[in-house]
Amino acid sequence: MNSQTNPRSVRIGCASAFWGDTNTAAAQLLRLGKVDYLVFDYLAEITMSILAAKRMKDANEGYANDFVEHVMAPLLPEIRRQGVKVVANAGGVNPLACKAALEAAAVKAGVDLRVAVVLGDDLIPRRKEFADLLDWESGAPAPATLLSLNAYLGAIPIAKALEAGADIVITGRCVDSAVVLGPLMHEFGWQPTDYDLLAAGSVAGHIVECGVQSNGGNFTDWELAAPGFADMGFPIVDCAADGSFVITKPEGTGGLVSVNTVLEQMLYEIGDPRAYLLPDVTCDFTNVRLEQLGEHRVRVSGARGTAPTAHYKASATYPAGMRCAALFMIGGIDAAKKGRASATAVIEKIRRQLLEQQLGDFTGVDIHCIGAEESYGPHARPGAAATREVVVKIAVHHPNPKAMKLFAREIAQAATAMSPGYTGYFGSGRPEANMMPKLFSTLVAKDRLAIEVVIGEQRFPVDVPTAGGYQSPAPQAEPAAAIFDGEIVEVPLIRLAIARSGDKGDHANIGVAARKPEYLPYIRAALTPTAVQAYFAHVLSDKGSVERWDLPASNSLNFLLRHALGGGGAASLRSDPQGKAFAQMSLDYPIPVPRGMV
Repeated sequence: MNSQTNPRSVRIGCASAFWGDTNTAAAQLLRLGKVDYLVFDYLAEITMSILAAKRMKDANEGYANDFVEHVMAPLLPEIRRQGVKVVANAGGVNPLACKAALEAAAVKAGVDLRVAVVLGDDLIPRRKEFADLLDWESGAPAPATLLSLNAYLGAIPIAKALEAGADIVITGRCVDSAVVLGPLMHEFGWQPTDYDLLAAGSVAGHIVECGVQSNGGNFTDWELAAPGFADMGFPIVDCAADGSFVITKPEGTGGLVSVNTVLEQMLYEIGDPRAYLLPDVTCDFTNVRLEQLGEHRVRVSGARGTAPTAHYKASATYPAGMRCAALFMIGGIDAAKKGRASATAVIEKIRRQLLEQQLGDFTGVDIHCIGAEESYGPHARPGAAATREVVVKIAVHHPNPKAMKLFAREIAQAATAMSPGYTGYFGSGRPEANMMPKLFSTLVAKDRLAIEVVIGEQRFPVDVPTAGGYQSPAPQAEPAAAIFDGEIVEVPLIRLAIARSGDKGDHANIGVAARKPEYLPYIRAALTPTAVQAYFAHVLSDKGSVERWDLPASNSLNFLLRHALGGGGAASLRSDPQGKAFAQMSLDYPIPVPRGMV
């Protein structure tokens, strides 16, 4: 389908939010969604390191096998029958192998489909050319040994592949929103300098890239969506040529599409909302407006765009020692106190043995009594420590595998030698150690990359703008201050707002949206950067800080908590390495308001 046969809109359904998401989404969207495109997002930094390790063992591995075997293969005849096109970053670190496997599946199904791949993001084969890479925050050089090194490509190569006649486009690493923007550029003829349109398409992609999170998943008011949890409807973008779009879901499916569910997802995992940096455009979220058009239909408009930078973000993963974790339950009186005493004793005993064997101390230890609200730090409820059952998690990090073997062997002694009530040792046998992949983020000049599309036996280069032109946004104007008249009372933030949080490397974001516009000045007055930094001081490192921005058109705020995740992702030993619970923790924060307001 193209804009000439359907000048009004293009319908794009997102069938995957991550590698491991349900394999039922694509069938649902095909059966009920009336979509023109199916798009899939599979990749995260940790995923790239896993796929790189698989490719090292087998040259035919390194892509999301599930995409070919369990999603596409059974649906290829129906995809052909409906004329639906597919875009997925399932190629991981081996897009050509993914292409070959998909083409073989098509032959087996008796279906003729043209499969294209986008190449150029994988910089491991050119590692020596990029010996000058520096960490984009610290300026430290790249580690000598890298498992993966990939630039985040944009939407233009995807659009070019579709223009060349591809029915299915497979990419390696690209920004998540590109799988939506690429089809829109192709269908509507949007050009690389149509920045407002590119921003609109990118916002659409950003909203649906995490699957049902825009349709009631992880929603603050979760009980509104809970009746449909067993059959959540995956998101559909119905986009017009002017860049305005509607978020919806297939009829008869579970979940909820409302202004607040979509807004929460728009605020998810962003930094400065005035300058959301993508390869094709710099997006400004601050003027985005959301409108409920009807049941499960939300119109989004107002995105603005400016020139991108002259660089791609590139992420590498490298081996950073070994990690091992053990879980066990302790029940009874003073469960948390007993659990922490046992865990601390285990670590103390193993530390002595490490020193005796000249292996050196652990380079990281995290003990967490899950159930005692320890993740809340000083904000835990007074009675939480008195809980009568906890799950104790002990996670350790060490450069030497021998230390991990010692930990795995000694952890079991706590069952008979320490606190009473020890039970529920999770897993079978001793815990297993794993290599800890750590993230290295850098910038690569766009003109240093060579991007290609392979379709059939044809291979052609793709030119993308490399000059950049990005300009930093001007400081935001100070909004009107809250007016405190009459009697003032404190209410928890959840009475006034919804919130969602996520990770950006070692940083976390918390997006907070007022339930009513009149609440926002009071939320803003209470949730200053200083106040939020103090509230989350127990998770911030010594380098930690908090920054806040306004999104006036959606009556919302975004906070970035720098260095709040203990290294972030797979490099963190914490129980919440991605800050997923930070928003929930913030919803207890007391907000002073005039009594008459609530």
